[in-house]
Amino acid sequence: MKSSGDAVVITLVALAHGLSHFFQLIIAPLFPLIKDQLGVSYAALGFVVTLFYAISALFQPLAGFVVDRFGGRPVLAGGVALLALGTLLAGAASSYAVLVFAAAIMGLGNSVFHPADFSILNSRVASERLGHAYSAHGIAGSLGYASAPLFSGGLGALFGWHVALFAAAGVGACMLLLLLLNWKRLHIPESASRRPEGKTDWSVLFAAPVVMCFLYFAIYTAGLSGLQSFSVAAMTVQYGVTAALASSALTAYMIGSAFGIFGGGFIATRTTRHDLVAAGGLAGAAFWIFLTATGAMPGAALPLLLGLAGFCAGATGPSRDMIVRASTPPGATGRVYGFVYSGLDVGSMSMPVFYGWLMDHDLPHGVFYAAATFNVLAMLTVLQLPGRRIRGQSTNSF
Repeated sequence: MKSSGDAVVITLVALAHGLSHFFQLIIAPLFPLIKDQLGVSYAALGFVVTLFYAISALFQPLAGFVVDRFGGRPVLAGGVALLALGTLLAGAASSYAVLVFAAAIMGLGNSVFHPADFSILNSRVASERLGHAYSAHGIAGSLGYASAPLFSGGLGALFGWHVALFAAAGVGACMLLLLLLNWKRLHIPESASRRPEGKTDWSVLFAAPVVMCFLYFAIYTAGLSGLQSFSVAAMTVQYGVTAALASSALTAYMIGSAFGIFGGGFIATRTTRHDLVAAGGLAGAAFWIFLTATGAMPGAALPLLLGLAGFCAGATGPSRDMIVRASTPPGATGRVYGFVYSGLDVGSMSMPVFYGWLMDHDLPHGVFYAAATFNVLAMLTVLQLPGRRIRGQSTNSF
């Protein structure tokens, strides 16, 4: 495939992935407005988020089977359509029940992106450009996270939360139209979707490398969720800094992560030891988060500390995705990626109560110690994965 064709495919898939992250955070910034109008508690609104990720985690492995059966193209378009529809319903909600139903639809739509995205990238993009493809995919996700609060928060403040969600649904509709206009470019050849001989539909999911990849994502995201959800509150308590400074430190983590992913794409295309790259980045992130936990640095240094942690963690992304690819047998991309990346949702929904407990018991430093520990545990899992093969050698363990 020509480089220009690869670039179009990478751009389309990256934009769709960024949109999925955009929709993951589109409602939360509007909670204060929704709470007042619908007369519900923050705990009830927290359940909306939990339901979103629970539905996504439950259906993501199943989405992988659908991708292997029908291809990534229609599944990806369906996911975008469901996210747009769910957001439209959320915008029209006049009761808590409708909001919950909308979140369930959005969670179902969110479940398809990793199996569909990687099925398309792995089959349509030349192998020498996959590192850059994974890098663009990850950067788009980070930018989707970063843009959602600005989009919904800004529109919500100006025009109300209903208009903000209607506008977000419009963004989803535009993305769906873009996919339809480029429908032929996202086609997966029949040869790329052929099932491996001697393997049942479910058996590939129980192979040790696949299970270890799932554990990696669940453990890594268990730590990341603490930083995303509770680091701002933890920094204000532990360091006595303003919420603005603490928020800027979290933003620095996200920006650092995006830069790390960008650099990690070049590293992934030039190394055969993706396991060492991923483990080294996780070790670096753990170090900077641990230093944050100790309180040894002044509060003014928090953006620098978390920015470095984000860069180290982000740099692992493309190599991590190459390791997952190495663990995937031919014809099982959808199933494996659907199962493995459901670990992201499992990790996101599993630890918020624990982090909240730490804050309730005046242990803000515990948030960072826990996040650092999860990075170390994730590092140990990635060292068990097939990331150390020589170039050109088969990396599947099946």
